[in-house]
Amino acid sequence: MTQFITHFIDGDWIKADAVGLSLNPSDLRDVVAEVADGGQDILEQAISAAHRASSGWAALSTEARSDILNRAGSLLMERSAELGRLLSREEGKTLAEGQGEVVRAGRIFQYFAGEAIRVHGQMLNSTRLSVEVATRREPLGVVGLITPWNFPMAIPAWKAAPALAFGNTVVMKVASITPATAAALAKVLEDAGIPPGVFNLVFVRGSVAAGLARDHRISALSFTGSTGVGRGLAISAVSNGIRVQLEMGGKNPLVILDDADVDRAVSVALDGAFFGSGQRCTASSRLIVAAGIHDRFVSALTKKLAEQRVGHALDPATNIGPVASQEQLESILSFLKVAREEGAKIDIGGEKLSLEHEGYYLSPALVTETSPEMTINIEEVFGPVASVLKVSGYEEALNAANGTKLGLSAGIVTSSLKYAHDFKRRVEAGMVMVNLPTAGVDYHVPFGGTKESSYGSREQGFSAVEFYTQTKTSYTSW
Repeated sequence: MTQFITHFIDGDWIKADAVGLSLNPSDLRDVVAEVADGGQDILEQAISAAHRASSGWAALSTEARSDILNRAGSLLMERSAELGRLLSREEGKTLAEGQGEVVRAGRIFQYFAGEAIRVHGQMLNSTRLSVEVATRREPLGVVGLITPWNFPMAIPAWKAAPALAFGNTVVMKVASITPATAAALAKVLEDAGIPPGVFNLVFVRGSVAAGLARDHRISALSFTGSTGVGRGLAISAVSNGIRVQLEMGGKNPLVILDDADVDRAVSVALDGAFFGSGQRCTASSRLIVAAGIHDRFVSALTKKLAEQRVGHALDPATNIGPVASQEQLESILSFLKVAREEGAKIDIGGEKLSLEHEGYYLSPALVTETSPEMTINIEEVFGPVASVLKVSGYEEALNAANGTKLGLSAGIVTSSLKYAHDFKRRVEAGMVMVNLPTAGVDYHVPFGGTKESSYGSREQGFSAVEFYTQTKTSYTSW
């Protein structure tokens, strides 16, 4: 069934003409949604609505804000089967992954419903007699949120929930290929009782959304997407006095040492590199394997990949769904072509698949016989592809892990506490996993990377208050 999706501004769904289509990547005959496309006037309406609503929402009691977010979280979990199916149909991740993402979004809203009440300040001794010093956290005002397509429910949730919890109003621009999922989140917030203007959702092009980084009514901007776009937004935002937070991807290493359990290593690599069709910024795109275990590991992982079923996202038997778009498919195939030209070997996969339904299907690919300077080990591929680097031992593995401009997530599989602890200390990444997939994080702890992966405050968990509030210090004499 095809939906018509339009902007949600000031508590209303704005009338507009349909100018774009959202297609099911598992079956291109299936039109998930017709979607409006707005211009500068739509962005202006949304910012104005958020600005008008800002003071009232900030003045609302923390308990009232908490209740709305808690209801939104409950509604997401109650509707997880329906919304998870929509998400999988529109984005292409498996049904289990889609439903799990909706539940996660619900838990994020419920977590921040609690955090709305827990925001606190400090009482401090002054250096002067008869003077009392206190700090408190206050909302910023209007925040702009720009979110990607690969987690079309969870990432909007982990940006919007803390922004709203701490008293800010929101203008959100979402990816063009997953509009129906974003609209479903807006409908949940509407049903939860969000006041008009507090949460606004717009479907505009990137060039229009860039206006969020230039408008004096915007206090902060949070972005997840490509490095190039993020840098441009940051320059505009900083030059206009707008607080900015960027998440821009990863080239995440998974180190596998000689002492690792092979079955555990294969399981961790399979999950981290290939599930979610590899379309996760925390995916294990580089498998750095010690020489003593290399051949056994590659053989076992190749066998496991051959067993994976690539298919329609809504088929319960599918392990790996399609990639999200034609553009994404072509990009991945291009990276694999370059890998071959540079001397790498494709052990398995990397082929466009023709299945019962026409879609963006690609067999998961394992690229071996690579070297650190190859493109496949430098650029983010963002698909069901992992490259293998063979190393002599731990120090070479660590150097290879740190040998990129990105530093989001890193993992190691080992039975050695010595190497595990050393890796946690010395690897250049914002998140470190020991005997776990690099993809897969909790919602109540900070999320973010080092180097060119991230800029600004950490997202999620107890760190979110740092970005979405500002500190006021007051002095009182008696």
